[in-house]
Amino acid sequence: MPVLPRPRYRPSFPFTSAHLQTIFPTLFRKTPQLSPNRERIETPDGDFLDIDRHFNATGNNAGLAIVSHGLEGHSRKKYPLGMARCLTENGWDVVCLNFRGCSGESNRLPRLYHSGVTDDLHTVLRHCLVPGNYRDVVLIGFSMGGNQTLKYLGENPGIVPPQVKAAVVFSVPCMLADSVEVMNSWQNALYMRYFLKSLGEKIRIKAAMFPGLIDTTGIEKIRTFAPFDDRFTAPLHGFRDAADYYRKCSARQFLSAIQIPCLMVQAIDDPFLSPTCFPLPEAEKSPYLSLEMPEFGGHVGFRNGWRKLHYWSEYRVIRFLHHLGLQETAPG
Repeated sequence: MPVLPRPRYRPSFPFTSAHLQTIFPTLFRKTPQLSPNRERIETPDGDFLDIDRHFNATGNNAGLAIVSHGLEGHSRKKYPLGMARCLTENGWDVVCLNFRGCSGESNRLPRLYHSGVTDDLHTVLRHCLVPGNYRDVVLIGFSMGGNQTLKYLGENPGIVPPQVKAAVVFSVPCMLADSVEVMNSWQNALYMRYFLKSLGEKIRIKAAMFPGLIDTTGIEKIRTFAPFDDRFTAPLHGFRDAADYYRKCSARQFLSAIQIPCLMVQAIDDPFLSPTCFPLPEAEKSPYLSLEMPEFGGHVGFRNGWRKLHYWSEYRVIRFLHHLGLQETAPG
């Protein structure tokens, strides 16, 4: 599948601003009113994952969409809930997963989550497929969750269940080291402070849970991702250092091995992405990867305007699934 033509998505002013697109959903979007069922899954390594199940509004025999959130997100952030609402209205059941430590309760083991985690997505998939109710499964990932999704599909395609028919990912930092450099810019200082404050709180909890394992001295002085990942992410998850982590976990190197239809949506104005996060050569060569690059959207934004209930990204998923003929999904 080639690089797709530039979509006709042009939001009204002031949503042509990348930073407003990025910030607005978190601060001002009304929380979609859904009633998910929380479920806990035991993992093979003795930990747990919390997932939220949403059942479709039609009562039909549904397909299943599994939604992965971004860095320091969770299943009840507005963007997973918005996607779940749109999908359930169009006949899909939805599972929104929480990465380890992101569901409001610290996980049991020293490990947390990172950009390259794929075993947890596989655990959730296998759990959801046990009853045998779903013929069609799609994976949807935002930002870090998109990187995990792409890496999962490409690093070992033979283990992906045959029910997984498609994937859609948005705002993916698929070249981690380069995106980390972009995040170091002064324009992204506000986002960086938010992420590091939240990540630091999780590390302090782990240090209290496992005395002597983690030294948090000076953690409050860390201002960028690389030193944080050097001190905490890499050693906790078996990497030599931050550079080793970034190199092994960047999803771009796995794109050519993906074997199901996959739509990758990267906004040209995304303030978090480096130029290397737009994998044009891979999309041009792959029979499965479609790359779409709207001019606007920010990072996990894609708002239509002031009065629209659903975001453009949510409609885009529905149209893509309809194009593939999955579950007779109607266009949004």
